[in-house]
Amino acid sequence: MTRSRDRDAEGRARNARPRDAAGRPLPHGTPGVERVPDDLELPPDEAVSEAQRLLDEGLPFQAHEVLEGTWKAADDGSRELWRALAQLAVGLTHAQRGNARGAVALLRRGAEGVRSWRTTHSGAPAGLDLDGITAHADVLADDIEAGGAAAAGADRLRPRLRGNRPDP
Repeated sequence: MTRSRDRDAEGRARNARPRDAAGRPLPHGTPGVERVPDDLELPPDEAVSEAQRLLDEGLPFQAHEVLEGTWKAADDGSRELWRALAQLAVGLTHAQRGNARGAVALLRRGAEGVRSWRTTHSGAPAGLDLDGITAHADVLADDIEAGGAAAAGADRLRPRLRGNRPDP
């Protein structure tokens, strides 16, 4: 039996297949992890709290989905910051999946995006520890580049988005 593409109420293509903890699609009917709704738009404080919860549970792909919703709903003043944070979560997802090259590229791109945003803005929304986040991403990218994705142990894929971040 040929399955047609999953579509939402407006007819846009949506992948309704279940996903594993690393965000990879599973066959229809297979149990997967709870999905983040496609239309989730949380205010910054709630987005950071939810993304942190997901990171702490070892679900960086789902954290990316939360951050992406906030990025897409953000005003022009913070949009690039949320985009960079979502890229960092994708970098963590690549590391979790064993894709060292993708992990390094997205960790570096996300960290650079955060730094670029910092050059024109003071402070950080939602209590984000931008210095800690970029330091963690830089060290993790360096370690993965030197030792492959195996250098990114599970604890290192759970950075602190707010203060009190453990050393990478």
